[in-house]
Amino acid sequence: MAASALLRPFSRLRAPARLPSGSSARSKFYVREPPNDKPDWLKVGLTVGTTVFMWVYLIKQHHEDVLEYKRRNGLE
Repeated sequence: MAASALLRPFSRLRAPARLPSGSSARSKFYVREPPNDKPDWLKVGLTVGTTVFMWVYLIKQHHEDVLEYKRRNGLE
């Protein structure tokens, strides 16, 4: 009797899996198509601006690293 009382909370884990019914099988996260005819220009601007900034910073940093490498190894 005591063992069955301890296993009662786990009885749902041993039950066979059920497939969801029709309407609840759809994804809860996919609500509608994104509006492609009206882009969010703030997000576009922030994305492009951030990308340009990152590339400029990366190229600048690479140039500084190459100069430092040449200075340390006596190549310049």
